[in-house]
Amino acid sequence: MDKYPEIVTERFDDANFHINYCLKFIKKYLKGNILEVGAGCGSFTKNYLDQIENNKITLTELDKKNIDDLKERFKNNKNIEVSDKSIEKIQNKFDTILYLHVLEHIKNDKTEIKNAIDKLNDGGIIIFMVPAHQKIYSNLDKAVGHYRRYSGEFFSKTLISLERINFKYLDAIGYFLYFLNKIFFKKETYPSKFKIFLWDKVFTPITIIVDFFLRYKFGKCIIAVYKKNS
Repeated sequence: MDKYPEIVTERFDDANFHINYCLKFIKKYLKGNILEVGAGCGSFTKNYLDQIENNKITLTELDKKNIDDLKERFKNNKNIEVSDKSIEKIQNKFDTILYLHVLEHIKNDKTEIKNAIDKLNDGGIIIFMVPAHQKIYSNLDKAVGHYRRYSGEFFSKTLISLERINFKYLDAIGYFLYFLNKIFFKKETYPSKFKIFLWDKVFTPITIIVDFFLRYKFGKCIIAVYKKNS
């Protein structure tokens, strides 16, 4: 995993079409004191900042290079704090907690979720964006540090104490691309810049239409939004 932050995180940073497509479903839930866990190099953060200019945002990271990148990238934003602490060591409580393509990198994900719920204010929102469908788990998942892919059942069972606000599958076209990649590129370690370009700039505009007609019932990733009631 030494090369993961430098290679995959930075390549994904250019996938702005996909990032903004996903964010359009969650921006309305971003409020109050916000925590983004595992912010990487700020790929998602940079794209939702314009919606929450006056909110306090804490970005956490455990990778040193990502921490340095975050501090440099947002050094002029006084509302952003970068932390190297894991969720259980953070003292504050939050109105919104984000896990945007992060939970799959955490070995003890259920413990992580429990700790996150403890850090959530009553009435607060927790948002997950994760890869879906364990059956397409591939060498690529393993190479980039994914312990698993997810299903709707996982969230309904694990977040039973919370109220489900929104749940969607996204990127139906991406599912088939990923499935084909698993078959024909079994030994691939990291996605190439060209593949990310094609997926983001060519296929994401198509999947936006397909996802709409499928009513967000099938896709390569899941967005799950839950609320902690008092």
